Amino acid sequence: MTNTKEIINRKAKYEYHFHSKYEAGIVLQGSEIKSIRSGHVNLSDAYCLFVEGELFIKSLYIKEYDNAGHFNHESRRDRKLLLRKQELKKLLRRVKEKGFTIVPYRVYFSERNLVKVEIALGQGKKSYDKRESIKEKDNKRDLDRIKKIRL
Repeated sequence: MTNTKEIINRKAKYEYHFHSKYEAGIVLQGSEIKSIRSGHVNLSDAYCLFVEGELFIKSLYIKEYDNAGHFNHESRRDRKLLLRKQELKKLLRRVKEKGFTIVPYRVYFSERNLVKVEIALGQGKKSYDKRESIKEKDNKRDLDRIKKIRL
């Protein structure tokens, strides 16, 4: 069974310049997996943080699963991200530099049906960069409209 559901943090691409992306596993409970399968995830407030050399995703909202009973999970608990040691060291080094942060960009299912989180090493955009992004998006939309009309 291939599941193509993915949850994307669209706001992240607008707020940050992405320098590199990483695929990370995530430590979850059973009821969290079922909620993710049904698409009840929100990445908009989520952020990543190093705690004692380990990377955690904080404020990731996964709705409580209705049929879990008293075995349910906390909706905004801290969840550990699983990366290789070299990747963690590289990310930690870059985050200590001024202006870099780790942004969770999307949650999806891999080919092996495991939940993965795509995180990006990003640098915050200035307001003029954001205006440029909006301008590019508007131009692209206008070009698509013109192409559609000509067809």
